Amino acid sequence: MRHKMFIGRTILVQNGKVEEAFRQLNRVLGIEGIFDIYRRNRYFERPTLKRRRVNYEICRAIYDEDMARRLKLTLRTNRADPWLGSH
Repeated sequence: MRHKMFIGRTILVQNGKVEEAFRQLNRVLGIEGIFDIYRRNRYFERPTLKRRRVNYEICRAIYDEDMARRLKLTLRTNRADPWLGSH
């Protein structure tokens, strides 16, 4: 990850809505990947499988970034002149 994750999280319970605050906390922890880290660390992960997983995550991040860049380039709405040559 590009930034360090904070261990502690604070979610405010408003008007006694504990279930809503719990859902919000789960959403925050899911987005940051803390649940994934927890699930991975429950059992021992062999070093070869860990290397494969890390390499896959790196390749997937590069692919996703490249595809996002390509989509941004090819979408006509993102160009300065969306209809080239139609003047």
